[in-house]
Amino acid sequence: MIRTWVSRTLATISLATMLTMVSTFSVSAQQAEALKPAILDRAAAGEIEQLLDRGRELEFENRWGEALSHYESALRSHPASRRLEQRILLSRLHYDVERRYHDRSFREALRSLSEQDALSLYGEVLLKVRSHYVDEPNWHLLVDRGTASLDVAMSEPAFRKRYLVDVSAEQVARFRRNLQSRLSAMTIDDRHAAREAAATAARLAWQQLHLAPTAVVLEYTSGATHGLDDYSAYLTADQLNEVYSQIDGNFVGLGIELKTDDGRLKIINVIQGSPAERAGIHDGQYILSVDGKNTDELSTDAAADLLQGPEGSSIELTVAATDESPLKARVRRERVDVPSVEGVQLLDRQDGIAYLKLTCFQKTTSRDMDNALWKLHRQGMRSLIMDLRGNPGGLLSASVEVADKFITAGSIVSTRGRDPHEDFNYQAHRAGTWRVPLVVLIDGDSASASEIFSGAIRDHHRGVLVGSRSYGKGSVQGIFPLNVAHFGLRLTTAKFYSPNGLPFSKVGVEPDVAVSPAHHVARPVSNSGGQLVEDHANPANADSALEAAIQQARMQLARR
Repeated sequence: MIRTWVSRTLATISLATMLTMVSTFSVSAQQAEALKPAILDRAAAGEIEQLLDRGRELEFENRWGEALSHYESALRSHPASRRLEQRILLSRLHYDVERRYHDRSFREALRSLSEQDALSLYGEVLLKVRSHYVDEPNWHLLVDRGTASLDVAMSEPAFRKRYLVDVSAEQVARFRRNLQSRLSAMTIDDRHAAREAAATAARLAWQQLHLAPTAVVLEYTSGATHGLDDYSAYLTADQLNEVYSQIDGNFVGLGIELKTDDGRLKIINVIQGSPAERAGIHDGQYILSVDGKNTDELSTDAAADLLQGPEGSSIELTVAATDESPLKARVRRERVDVPSVEGVQLLDRQDGIAYLKLTCFQKTTSRDMDNALWKLHRQGMRSLIMDLRGNPGGLLSASVEVADKFITAGSIVSTRGRDPHEDFNYQAHRAGTWRVPLVVLIDGDSASASEIFSGAIRDHHRGVLVGSRSYGKGSVQGIFPLNVAHFGLRLTTAKFYSPNGLPFSKVGVEPDVAVSPAHHVARPVSNSGGQLVEDHANPANADSALEAAIQQARMQLARR
């Protein structure tokens, strides 16, 4: 298994400093009140400019995955910024092209699919959008996004090297003008017209650039789906298999979780019992080389792709933390079971304060939770802290099952879609409910199914939420296998709402007790008495949110 995260950095301006500067002027209270909006606007504008500057640096270095994550994080702080939205769209298009052309199954499809096969795939995707997408599709806009995807692809090295080696910039510019003229003359008001537009683009590209029609149509396919919203996407065969692996909770891989750290691949977690752990690899190390290839000479996406491979194959890694000598290890790719519940221990045996970390919501989560809860119950659990920080979500059904373990009755979540078949109201069942006092830790990376659970806990006043506002993803995606080349489609089919009818999208869940997210979050460790505690020996590992959760748990017990 390899999970990849992209580091997110926000540049900030001290608003308090600016207000102090303004307060030195002699103004009336009314005048000072009138100045505040302008001061806030200037502060926000300055911060946005810094964020854009950082994003442009990443773009210039072709670090499109990091640029995309950077802009998405920035937009959450400045949701009204059109400039950030535009950079997100451009970064996503570039990132998607990079990912596709590094994908083995996509390259195989390019070799094997005819133009008619590709058009059939595009038509099938458009039909599923028409039948299942949460909103009425804008067909003209979907074609425009496909054209934009093709346009970006023609500027990407991987695409140009494959298709445009002997094509001049002037020829590409002429093709772009002619294509725009052809498409602007078409009325694109249904899926059939959209399909004909893609076929028109493919024919023109072949005539003027000798560009393979299949490649053109696949760009229109990708652009149309990725252009629907942030979460809908066209999936290659390998990506579809990876989605199914995530749902099942097992992967073929090394058993490491990665994130990019200043352009390098950093190992942030090694799964217990995994091939990587057996090879001596541990958290905090950087991957320096893969099968002799120096990762400094590769993009982070290309380096991560080298780690993928069939079950039973092996790979040679060179890894090292900043303070240690490089370790060369040969690691076998195996099927790795990924636990959805970790760190199941008592924080405080005397008070019976228990802790567990829920890393994701997958098929095994309900069973994993049952095992963890009964284990803690036998150890004397009187209060429970559930850590959902960094939990990106997963199966809606799994989040409902976990919430049902703590909520006696009433709604857990409701979904609403364009198709009435997507309208559901998931209810709690009284049987099997745990009544233990509950504290839930959330942060800006707690998303989707994590927000369904925490929103239900909040609305039912079932526990205390501690941490920072959650991510704000409020939509449900369905996975649709396609008939061509084993491709698939992830499509937003509905939006979900809390028991009180509150939306989640771009709103998130606010904690009851706000704690600023720490740059470093420690994993609790066991002391000699078997208690789960913080590693205070290292100040960087201080976890103020966990401390606040422990305090809330003790307050809950004191009130009983």
